[in-house]
Amino acid sequence: MTSQKASTMKDVAKQAGVALGTVSKVINGIPVSEKNRIKVENAIAALHYEVNTYARGLKTQKSNLVALIIPNTHNPFFASFADYIEGALYKRGMKLLLCCADGIPQKEIDYLNMAINNKVDGIIALTYSDVGKYITPGLPLVVFDRFFENQVIPRVASDNFAGGCLAIEKLLEFGCRHPVYIRFHSVFPGESDKRRDGYLHACKKYGLEPDFLDVVDCDEKLALMKEFLDRHKNPDGSLRFDGVFAHTDYHGYLFLRLLQQEGFCIPQDVQIIGFDGIRKFGNEDGELFVSSICQPLEQLSEKCVEILTAPNTQTVPSLTLLPVEYRYGGTTKEKDIAPA
Repeated sequence: MTSQKASTMKDVAKQAGVALGTVSKVINGIPVSEKNRIKVENAIAALHYEVNTYARGLKTQKSNLVALIIPNTHNPFFASFADYIEGALYKRGMKLLLCCADGIPQKEIDYLNMAINNKVDGIIALTYSDVGKYITPGLPLVVFDRFFENQVIPRVASDNFAGGCLAIEKLLEFGCRHPVYIRFHSVFPGESDKRRDGYLHACKKYGLEPDFLDVVDCDEKLALMKEFLDRHKNPDGSLRFDGVFAHTDYHGYLFLRLLQQEGFCIPQDVQIIGFDGIRKFGNEDGELFVSSICQPLEQLSEKCVEILTAPNTQTVPSLTLLPVEYRYGGTTKEKDIAPA
């Protein structure tokens, strides 16, 4: 069995009946006559010619490849973020190098070095360590949510503080009198920490006594939630709280299941609002897992790519915040529920 020799640019030029330089211009996006462009594109298709992007990158100093470093794709939020980033890059003629680092700092650094060695044109990072100090000078980097020591690196995030305030205001609007806050957080600081600040600000504004479960992320989430729940039971078995603001939709969903197992009705006994806007089946038509303060994930992804590919990143603000919004997801009481 013999392998077929890969077609070359010379083969394309011969097939199209044009000069080699014309083929090069078409491949590199340089304008040529419409007639010649069609000839070259037809020849490329007929010969199944594939552009050697690595070799072209060495020549042009552009690989049209961007690395995205995220914790994982198990979490629907991270998976959707990666999908939107890929779409925003593709419409700009760029490709995605996806790196899932599991929140392990050394793994993030290893992926970072791999991305740099592959001559990527930029990096978008949602990491758990300060990878900014490992970046090659001049290589564009945009950070989602996290804080880096290098304040020059542009960051993109949702308005988490406003979202925390909005969650409490909505719970109060729907009749809650004692909303609590549940958070399992990373040891690494990020914009999402401001959800707690928003909760505390709203409590002070509306004369509420802060009441929360706030611990570092761990494997004992359900056990800690159960302890928190038991501490808030009255002698007759009723609860001393009637609303929950959860740091993420995932935390809200876990607490929802626990409450139901304990015999409480949602939202009749307890109303729940999460944060993120994660939908079932990972599409815009899917239902929310819980009522949520939704992040504009598509717009956030677009903004990350827009900043990364900007001609002059020095003019970009150090922090870009996008607004959030509340959406009903079945775990809150509403007089008039409009479709999301």
